[in-house]
Parts: sequence; C-alpha cells; structure tokens
Amino acid sequence: MPRCRTAFSHARLPVLIFAVALSGPLASPAGAADRLPAPDGAEIVITGHGLAPPPAAPAYDTITLRREQLDSSASGRIEDALASVAGFQQFRRSDSRSANPSAQGVTLRALGGNATSRALVLLDGVPLADPFFGYIPFNAIDPALLAGARVTRGGGAGSFGAGAVAGTIELTSAGPGELGRAAASAFIDDRGETTASAALAPRLGAGFAVLSGRWDRGQGFWTTPAAQRVPASVRARYDSWTTGLRVVAPLDAATELQARIAAFDDRRTLRFAGADSSSSGLEASLRVVGRGAWQFEALGYVQARDFTNVVISSSTFRKALDQYATPSTGLGGKLELRPPVGQDHVLRLGADLRMADGSAAEASFNPAGAITALRRAGGRNSDLGLYAEDDWTFGPLRLTAGLRADRWAVTGGTFRQTDGAGLVSDDLSYPDRRGWDVGLRGGAVLRVTRALAMRGAAYSGSRLPTLNELYRPFTVFPVRTLANAALANERLAGFEAGLDFTPAPELSLSLTAFDNRVDHAIANVTIGTNLRERRNIDAIHARGLEFGAQVRAGQASLDTSLALTDARARASGASALLDGLRPAQTPEIAASATLSWNPRPGWRLAATLRHTGAQFEDDLETDELPAATTVSAYASVPLRRGLALVLRAENLTNTGVITRNQAGSLDLGAPRTLWAGLSARLF
Repeated sequence: MPRCRTAFSHARLPVLIFAVALSGPLASPAGAADRLPAPDGAEIVITGHGLAPPPAAPAYDTITLRREQLDSSASGRIEDALASVAGFQQFRRSDSRSANPSAQGVTLRALGGNATSRALVLLDGVPLADPFFGYIPFNAIDPALLAGARVTRGGGAGSFGAGAVAGTIELTSAGPGELGRAAASAFIDDRGETTASAALAPRLGAGFAVLSGRWDRGQGFWTTPAAQRVPASVRARYDSWTTGLRVVAPLDAATELQARIAAFDDRRTLRFAGADSSSSGLEASLRVVGRGAWQFEALGYVQARDFTNVVISSSTFRKALDQYATPSTGLGGKLELRPPVGQDHVLRLGADLRMADGSAAEASFNPAGAITALRRAGGRNSDLGLYAEDDWTFGPLRLTAGLRADRWAVTGGTFRQTDGAGLVSDDLSYPDRRGWDVGLRGGAVLRVTRALAMRGAAYSGSRLPTLNELYRPFTVFPVRTLANAALANERLAGFEAGLDFTPAPELSLSLTAFDNRVDHAIANVTIGTNLRERRNIDAIHARGLEFGAQVRAGQASLDTSLALTDARARASGASALLDGLRPAQTPEIAASATLSWNPRPGWRLAATLRHTGAQFEDDLETDELPAATTVSAYASVPLRRGLALVLRAENLTNTGVITRNQAGSLDLGAPRTLWAGLSARLF
C-alpha cells in the first residue's frame, strides 16, 4: 500500500507560494524596535511586528505573557507556558510529546467538547491551526524564539475572527533585540532525552534576519500505568524538528516588509508498538506594514500539511486502522486599513480570507492483517470576512465597537469506500453549502481612578466546521467516532464585565465575570456501544469568574491566574442525554501560580504550582479524570558573559496525571522529569 504523501510533496505548493508572493504580504508581531538613520535623514524604525493593538483592546479580558515567562517553562514547550493562563486547555492534558497531534486543539473558558480549536492562535498574525484538523502544531513553535504572547478570552470579531469563539492567542516573534546576534541551547533529561535549538539573528543593513532550528527526541515516558502494561506496551517515543527563516526589512521610513518560511516534522509512538503518528508542514508568509498617516497591514500565507496515524487494537495488539495520508493546503491573507480620523479615534477597516482543501485516506484491517476497507474523504472550506472596528477615547473613557460579516462555503465534499477486493460500497458526494454569518462586538473601559478601571464587553461570532469534523472518522480504540458532513456552523453569543485594580506599580489585580454560549456546538456524541458521532447539540453554555494577580517585590515576583467555570451542555432530541452535563474534557477549576526571583542580571529562579480540576473523558460523564496538582521549577545561573547553566524540573512531586480514561484503561501525563543544559547568547 502506498505510504503517506507528505506536505512537502504537494503539487500545488510552489504555485501557491508564488501566488502569495505576488499578492504581497504576511504577518508578524514581535520584539523590540530598532531605530536607524535613513540616508535622507528620516528615522527608520524596525519593529518586526504588526500595527499596535487599538486603544480600547483592554475592554476585553486580556493577559500578556512576557518573554521570560514563555522561555522558562519546566518542559520547554509553548503549551506548558500558555497554561499559565487559567482556562487555557487542549482537548487532553497531554503535551506535544505524548498526545496524538490531532487532539491538540485549543480552547478557553471550558468551551471544549471535541479536539478542534475554538480559540484562534496566531503567530505574527498568521493563523496556525491545521487546515484539515484545526489542531495547533505546538511542536513547531519554539518558545525561545518568541518575544511575548497576548491571550484574549472571549469572542473575536477582528481579522480572522471567524473561529475565535473562545478567544485569541497572539504569539509574537523575537528579533535581535531579544535574541542577540546568535543564541543556542542544549538540554538532556534524566531519561536521556535531548532538546537542542539555535538561532542566528544578524542585522542586515537596516533590517534583520532570524535563521532558527530546533530538534527534540527521546524514548519518552510510560503513558500506560505499570499494572496495565502488556508485551506490546511501549514508551511514548518522539522525534521532531522545526526550522525557519524570517526576514524583516524597511521599504521606506514608514513601511516594513516581513517574510517567513518554515518547515516541521514530528513523529510519535503512543501506548503500543506500531501505534505511530506523524505530522509535517511547510509554510510561507509575507506581510507589509505601513505606519504612515494611512496605516495598513497586508498579509498573505500558504500552508501545506500532512498527518498519518496507525491505530493498534487494545485486544489483539495488531494494526486495526492505518490513516496513511491526510494532505491539506491552507491559503489566506488579510488587508487592514486605518485611515487618519483623529488623534482620539482609531478606525479599522479590513477583509480577510481563509481557504482549506484536504482529504483523508485510511485502511481498516481484520485481526489476521487483511484489508477490509479502504476509505477516502475530503472537501474544501472557505471564509471571506469583512470587518470594521472603531475605537473612541473620551478622556478616561474608551469605547469600541465592531462589525464582521463572513461569506462561508463548504464545497466538494466526498466519501468513497471499497472493500479489500476493491468493490465500491459507498461513493457519496455531499451538496455544496454557502451562507453569511454576521458578528458584532463592543466594549468600554472606564478609568475610574488612577488605580481602578472598569470594563465590559459583549460579542457574537461563528466558527465553520473543519474538514476533519465534516468528513474524517477516527478511532481511539475501541471507540470509533464518525464524521458528519451535515454539521452546521457554531454560533457564539457572550458578555463579560471586569475590574482592573493597580494601587501601585508593584501590584496588579483583575477580576472578570463572563457568560458565553456557543449554539449548535459540535460535540462527540455517544450513539452506541463504543460508537460516537460528531453532532451539533443545542449549545455549550459556560459561566464563570477569572482572577489574575501580579505582585512585584524588588527582584521577586508572583504571577497567578484562576478560572472557575460552570460549563453545561444544552441538548434535546437525539442528543437529549447530554442535557445539563459538563462537556467532555472541561474542568470546573484551573489555577496557576508562578513565584520567580531574579537576584542579579541573568539569574532567574522560578517555581510553578498548577492545578486542574476533575473532568470527564466522555460526553455522558461515565469516566472521570481526577483533579491533578503539579509543581515545576526552573533555574538559570550565569556562568560567564552570554553563557548560563539552566536546570528544569517537571512535575517535581511525580503526580500521576491521568490524561485518558476509557472504561478504566488509562493514559498518564509526564512524570517527574529533570533537565540540565546550557544556554548561550552572543550579543
């Protein structure tokens, strides 16, 4: 049987990259600005990022993570760093060493229920979600290359707002100001696993380039509890690499060109020998940012991805399913214009486009190893969005309002199945569907005193089902989940109110109360023994409180985050058994606290306490995943100029974190893991 056609072999990729290059621009927000004199005497400011957030952005519940917070997580993985924002979660508690890649969708505010991202994740303005699945390739993001992250909880209506029903995570790349001219690190853990990364960031004329790479590999840890291991059980092996080139150059004193090309490959083995998965990608983007009187951003990107997955039977320990190819292409861009409408007034007018095209091919096997069925399914999705947002500043009061209209289409859907002899049993073509969705959002921030600000916001939005949800069934043995080509768009409506209290520069407190409802929410609904189907249920309704506190005392600091959420499924008809139940994989409580100390320049000592409440594996609340509390630590000690010894400790208390519970069959998260390494930087 022919093996997977990787993302790198996509026949259309060169054509698409050329098309993006002709159309202009790509995205990127990041690092410190460089100010250089131009030949004509005008000052050239090189930033490497996009236009600044509008002044009323604080009307929404937003948390900013600094570079040092992203780069000092115990695991060295971006998903671990983002978990410092309570309410951030993937479908499972596993990280990108031991999770199936397709389960790494991101959500906020307990608006989960399946593995697709309900949060929009951007890197330098470019959507990161896989075009077919909607998961986030966390293994392709090196936190050491980031300048910061901004997490906005709640619906979004700006650029690429379709899909941001749970919120937006904006990652910003670092430049020479943060990286220096060169940076490198190498680590080894107590199991012999290794991580190595390097970056060169030379200044080129008035601009700069960043050439980077990272390689992670290891035998992995045991995800299967000792009492449940069989001869076929193996550790969660992983081997992944990523590389990229980013170039930033001025076109004139007010206009900046940013370009990026990157590739990644990731291979994992989960639970049983032969249960191998792979994900790979190649992507390119261009962005032009204008900071003159008429500010603008023009962005274009192309993505080619692939995914494979082998399912091993937990009863025969033989191959039961081989999803041997899932090639997909994502293409999109945006154009945003900010006309000069006055000093206290920011108007944003824009359009964005996202298109996804992909297919999935799989083979089923009987216990003797013979093929029983061959299936191929896929289609195309597209979304063209038009948006306008306006911010006003009236002294201590800031107001914002936005309107977004999306023209969406689901086309070319097919499903074909043959038996082992090649006889066709199903050959379906699904009807094309098109329509309009309209979303609104608005908010206000009132600076009551110098220390106290009050804010409130309301919003609506939508999310188009992914190609994966529409067309690709999947198996987490023995449970099979069917796709559903008739899925409708999800619709969000929500509001929130909050307080930000900063009585002194060293103390900042925040409180947000929210009420969010996603109508027609897509969930994996149990329809029989070991059988589920993706269906639209009436809604997922989440209400809760979010707390945040930052304390600075000399060289010490404490950053805390707490989310208390009551999330419930609303369902009727064929899905009525779900009504009133908590959505799968959503905890009621999530908390994180990091205490850090920087006694001298270059030193950093930090410890993180993280708690995730109990949650359920499935939609019917049959199998529980108990609450888990973990402690991690990080230390960076300078040895000489530019060279530091770095020690990291994951799960110091060796807590057994259960990540999967299928009728008592368990998977575990990372155990205690101790890392040591060196980090070097040439300034």
